[in-house]
Amino acid sequence: MITSKKLLREKISHGFFNRNGGRSSGIYKSLNCGPGSNDKKNKVYQNLQIVKNKINKNAKSIFLLNQIHSDKFIFIDKKFKFYKKRIKADAIITNQKYLPIAVLTADCAPLLLHDKKKNIIAAIHVGWKGAFKGIVNKVINFMLKKGCKKSDITVAIGPCISQKNYNVKENFQKKFLKKDKKNKIFFKKRKKIIYFNLPKFIQSQLKSNQITNIDLVKLDTFEKKNNFFSARRSLRLKHDDYGRNISIIMIN
Repeated sequence: MITSKKLLREKISHGFFNRNGGRSSGIYKSLNCGPGSNDKKNKVYQNLQIVKNKINKNAKSIFLLNQIHSDKFIFIDKKFKFYKKRIKADAIITNQKYLPIAVLTADCAPLLLHDKKKNIIAAIHVGWKGAFKGIVNKVINFMLKKGCKKSDITVAIGPCISQKNYNVKENFQKKFLKKDKKNKIFFKKRKKIIYFNLPKFIQSQLKSNQITNIDLVKLDTFEKKNNFFSARRSLRLKHDDYGRNISIIMIN
């Protein structure tokens, strides 16, 4: 389990997990936390229990979404009605204690947020589509409406794919430049191949929202040595599926 130094200082329970320490086997070895993968459902459930116990044995069940690369988020307060079917969205915000909220990734960036005064937390799944659609801005704006202050919000950007392993097509770059010419700084060309810097793009969105308390966990999910599930690496290895890393946060 990887933690953010800044979130640890605020005594908030959280963790970014790689693929170590679980029950799954084969291409899902071992801590696959993705109910949407083709892994055995009982193994995924056992893995989620392992993660929950690491955070807090007395916590409620981990709340997960059906992630769709959108700008949709949900807010869980005491009036929230829980259903078995997972909600289609890509971010969770809550002020409820002992409710672990989590996002699943396999190269996209997981963001964990905490407002130390209002004690509100958020977990965001940010791939390029979500970032492009402005999910980060939407979550922060909602937190501000709930009385949070920019100066009180800490954001940890978890392990995700680094620029050197994130090659993209020309029309991908054009899409970003059409939106804003300044986005040019997030692209690099090497030997006629274009590479995109997802973590830096997310960081810039946080800074444009005047969020300055940012912790960037510099671990590349694509690099085999870091032992994360990676959709891109699985594709290169011609696997027909891949496991999911979990990133989790909870108010004690």
